[in-house]
Amino acid sequence: MNEEFKVMIPGASGTGEKITVIAPWGLTPITDVPVASEDDVDKALATAHKIFRNRDRWLPIPKRIEVLEKAAELMQQQAEYLALEAAREGGKPLIDSRVEVARAIDGVKNCIEVLRTESGREIPMGLNASSQNRLAFTHKEPIGVVVAVSAFNHPLNLIVHQVGPAIAAGCPVIVKPAEDTPLSCFRFVQILRDAGLPEEYCQACVVDDYSVAEKLVTDERVGFFSFIGSGRVGWMLRSKLAAGARCALEHGGVAPVIIDSTADLDDTLPLIAKGGFYHAGQVCVSVQRVFAPRAMANEVSEHLASLAQEMKIGDPTLDTTEVGPLIRAHEVDRVKSWIDAAVAEGATKVCGGKALSDTSHECTVLLEPSTNSQISTQEIFGPAVCVYGYDDVEQAIAQANSLPYAFQASVLTQNLDFGLHCSKRLDAATVMINDHTAFRVDWMPFAGIRQSGLGVGGIPYTFEDMQIDKQIVIRSKQL
Repeated sequence: MNEEFKVMIPGASGTGEKITVIAPWGLTPITDVPVASEDDVDKALATAHKIFRNRDRWLPIPKRIEVLEKAAELMQQQAEYLALEAAREGGKPLIDSRVEVARAIDGVKNCIEVLRTESGREIPMGLNASSQNRLAFTHKEPIGVVVAVSAFNHPLNLIVHQVGPAIAAGCPVIVKPAEDTPLSCFRFVQILRDAGLPEEYCQACVVDDYSVAEKLVTDERVGFFSFIGSGRVGWMLRSKLAAGARCALEHGGVAPVIIDSTADLDDTLPLIAKGGFYHAGQVCVSVQRVFAPRAMANEVSEHLASLAQEMKIGDPTLDTTEVGPLIRAHEVDRVKSWIDAAVAEGATKVCGGKALSDTSHECTVLLEPSTNSQISTQEIFGPAVCVYGYDDVEQAIAQANSLPYAFQASVLTQNLDFGLHCSKRLDAATVMINDHTAFRVDWMPFAGIRQSGLGVGGIPYTFEDMQIDKQIVIRSKQL
């Protein structure tokens, strides 16, 4: 534990307590991070609000572009280090953490692109007597202080998605990373500062008192709240936001895949296996429910089981590991209990079902669990995929749509009409054709609907949310 971190709030003193960040593989300590006090949180809010209220201190667009360009350069220089450390603190295998870092760098570049291409617009005037001799147009202004609360499962890229657009929009931002994985966040904030961002413009901290976190989020000085995490916490915090504060919430789903009899299983099932077991299933759009024609259900489950058993589970910092640990030991116990309950209720365990260590669990495939089982109705956030047989595709669509969660879905087919039929009827913000449910590039809209979220993620969409359109109307006899 040789790397030291501070509360990243100017003038902060901390509580004197520290949180030890533990590597989920092996449960070895990485380092300690200091805990911010309630006074520190108030300082952060006061600092950010003071900057926002003083328009002379707003960062001009050329400065924002300069900072983001330099940050992308620094991240590229540190890419392997960032990937290795993200794998160590979060448990996502190094092969996937490298992809995450590459995405994060591209995300910072995307923030620059939206600054160069997004703008206001002219509002038509002169259309009637009252609008004669007038010119109206809009331009973008920052919405205010942004508070971002993030999740553990993509410890660098999620922070980039929340902080990068805030900086691009000109908003002072305060970020609270997950207590399990704060280090990637702190490193990114330091990179921004090394790139020339005034430290008051991006502050970061962890807290160990829920009331302090709630104060940070619900303070009246907050203009925009960005949340990635559980639905229970997100919806509760939204209900407590100060009047006028806007928000975006990203929760989880129980992602469905519908397979047609024409599907090319050799081509698509490896993708489905990746989408289900990637990062040990700890992804908000992981494949969880697979619906196949009844005559194919056994084949599909056995093929997925074969793919699952081939995946190497182990130390996430090794190049050869494909599936890493779950973030905490008690998550293994929870995942195993859900699987055991489903089997007791009638599911066939095709493969897996066992804990391998305190923090790792076998990749598991279940066939025909009860549609009322917990694993069929709630997000497991673990390495388990369920296969169900259907007699009529409308039955499968109805079951896919039966939950209060809806995010991304997939259809596997060689029949275009079948794919479009399902896409039109599935409750999902995005439907993939012949791909897994966890596919994403960072400039596409990314949205949970129903209880799965509020608003639209993706860097251009978050950038838009963190601004207001200010309209200017000019009256002149020369118009």
